[in-house]
Amino acid sequence: MNSFTWIEPADIPGAIAAGAQQGALFKAGGVDVTDLMKEGIAQPAALVNLRRVSEMDFLREEKGALVIGPLVTLARLSEDPLMVKGANTLALAAGWAGTPQIRNLATLGGNLAQRPRCPYFRSELFHCRKKGGTECFAMLGENQEHAVFGNDLCAIVHPSGVATALVALGASLKLRGPRGERTLPIEQFFVRPEQDVTRENVLQPGELIVEVRVPAGRRGGYVKLMQKQTFDWPLADAAVVLDLDGGTVREARVVLGAAAPVPWRASAVEKALVGKKLDESSARAAAQLATSGATPLDKNGHKLAALQAAVLRSLRAAGGLA
Repeated sequence: MNSFTWIEPADIPGAIAAGAQQGALFKAGGVDVTDLMKEGIAQPAALVNLRRVSEMDFLREEKGALVIGPLVTLARLSEDPLMVKGANTLALAAGWAGTPQIRNLATLGGNLAQRPRCPYFRSELFHCRKKGGTECFAMLGENQEHAVFGNDLCAIVHPSGVATALVALGASLKLRGPRGERTLPIEQFFVRPEQDVTRENVLQPGELIVEVRVPAGRRGGYVKLMQKQTFDWPLADAAVVLDLDGGTVREARVVLGAAAPVPWRASAVEKALVGKKLDESSARAAAQLATSGATPLDKNGHKLAALQAAVLRSLRAAGGLA
């Protein structure tokens, strides 16, 4: 780990100014940043500590939405009564992340901006495309945990289950940086490899997530499948949010996690559900479509059945079938 300067900003403008300096890196809970530095991927000249910027730590209900600060911990997201009642899909996803110790440290903003956990990307022995190289070593290597969608250039999976839930909920993000403020749907926050293989999100130098806005009261479900049932990165996860009219689906948002470089909308499932009465039969038929268009690699075909199962269980939870 390299030496660095430690910066303690007092407020958001101070944090943005410090983060815009060449070689600066933001730190909130520090879970991912510490790993990146130990692995030699991040070698910042300065760490900008956001943990004491209190104006970024809030959770409130406002005009039919939950408005969440980026410093809210995953533990609070999973337990706060406002979250459990108004956005249970997000509360479930936060509660399944990591261990209790990690959830008490990790923040919402840091979780969304974390970098992929691909072992080739994380190893100093492999100069992969994401680090400016010319090869994705997972393509012909150990790819059991890698993407089954959007994997022709880089086969990472997005590591955040919270992101999967937020896309299903139709959340939006407010970003603020040296060039001002902008608001965008969360789906536009993520960058696919074909857009820029070296990046996972649209954050510019010195730019911060300053607010996450989640529509409240939407009926949903979230399921995470893991190899170890105590804590682990997901083998497959799925979030479902439904708008029901007397048991008939008016709108469905179905999102797959651990399946692609970004949270992946299962559009075939969504289309199959709209206009149908949600029951065990229609849920099973729709879940089978979750992997339509998938391109599994030579060692991760098992993910297809896992993703279908995660979608089915999420549909059951969202529709009150389970």
